[in-house]
Amino acid sequence: MPIKIKIDNVRKGFPTDKGHLDVIQNLDFEVADGEFVAIVGPSGCGKTTLMNIMAGFLAPDSGAVKVDGVPRLGPNRKGVLITQQGSVFPWLTVRQNLLFGLPDDLANREVLAEEYAALVGLKGFENNYPHELSGGMLKRCEIARALVVKPEILYMDEPFSALDALMSLRMQNELLRILAKEKHTVLLITHDVEEAIHLADRILVLSPRPTRIQKTFEVGIPHPRRVSSPEAQALRVDILRELGVSETI
Repeated sequence: MPIKIKIDNVRKGFPTDKGHLDVIQNLDFEVADGEFVAIVGPSGCGKTTLMNIMAGFLAPDSGAVKVDGVPRLGPNRKGVLITQQGSVFPWLTVRQNLLFGLPDDLANREVLAEEYAALVGLKGFENNYPHELSGGMLKRCEIARALVVKPEILYMDEPFSALDALMSLRMQNELLRILAKEKHTVLLITHDVEEAIHLADRILVLSPRPTRIQKTFEVGIPHPRRVSSPEAQALRVDILRELGVSETI
């Protein structure tokens, strides 16, 4: 598959009262078109900083992020960022939220809004406001808002972390169902190793700050996956070991 995203020798730090804090140092990796890559690492290692750089909301100190071979200089419609905080407008209905990112002169914008509400299981709730929805339905609305603009890349920063374990698993399955219908390149930041194994084609383990790629794991388990399977559990143990957590199956 052709390379969709290239992280090329990226460095990033921030000034502090004690000088300069190096967060990301000489980071290099590539993501293929249509690939699902999950990124895990210890708390404070720079995962969200990296995601904001990849999505174009933060400039690296040096190095470059290239999308389709072109340096990324800021956010654009090729990619959409979904965060744990959420981005649904509380004063707009589900339909209005989905219409928000679509051009006013787009002929089929109303049809697209209905289509994507149905795709994420919100058919019949198009006229509801966010406060009338459950937490899982809110996350579905946010995903629909991201998908309706037809992005090539989904940047996802712990999107399901605020949900309980059962709802998180349901949303993971929902995401896989949608990705089976629509092609997107996905980058997922997560602290949940089982979530990474459940969803991703490849898992990057980041080191403590200043972060680098400590190890890469290919997930060769076909979908649908059972995270309780011996293969998945063995992979989980290997990843936890890289994160400094000793655990036996």
